[in-house]
Amino acid sequence: MGKVEGGMKCVKYLLFVFNFIFWLMGSFVLAVGLWLRFDPETVSLLNDNKAPDTFFLGVYILIGAGSLIMLVGFFGCCGAVRESQCLLGSFFACLLIIFGSEVAAGVFGFLNKDKIIEDVQNFYKKTYDENNNSTMILSYQKVLNCCGTKLQTLFPNDCDPKHPDSIQRNLTALIFPLQDCESRIEEFFNNKLYIIGYVGIGIAGVMIIGMIFSMVLCCAVRNSREVI
Repeated sequence: MGKVEGGMKCVKYLLFVFNFIFWLMGSFVLAVGLWLRFDPETVSLLNDNKAPDTFFLGVYILIGAGSLIMLVGFFGCCGAVRESQCLLGSFFACLLIIFGSEVAAGVFGFLNKDKIIEDVQNFYKKTYDENNNSTMILSYQKVLNCCGTKLQTLFPNDCDPKHPDSIQRNLTALIFPLQDCESRIEEFFNNKLYIIGYVGIGIAGVMIIGMIFSMVLCCAVRNSREVI
């Protein structure tokens, strides 16, 4: 069995290092996904049976992508060390599939970003209209530091007087009026969705480099065997 030499040997070790970094990145993506899924603030806002699950659907995709990236990174390391055309080719194919899926998911998320926020806002308004003193509404007010809806006049008395922080919140609101919860929902989930977007862009850039390295090394392995 021929072994790559010279510059291709350097590519081999670079690909190994890349795959190790790729594996670490998969771990990071998985950690971010788990954080977004079990973040106490996010869970308290969407932990109702009637709450929209669109946001968590995107988070589940992120968790799945992180797990898959870790697995692909492991096989990529094995392919680089063993100079296996089969493993390197499979690694390239997996990266291409993940890259395509990520682009599709990114486009879908970008096009539906406003809908995700609108669904949460509609859920809040519906729950607020049914019972503005419910536990869910109090969670929104406490986590987002907000009060009422856009249709109401923002006045301290709009907040629930039974809220444990109501006295402090109402005194503060006399000087600094609280923002309505619909606007705060938009800000909160925009920040969360931007985190997912930035992570996705970083992964896409790394995957392109990985596909180039794996294809170059795979061709070098094939050429070295043909010479022998």
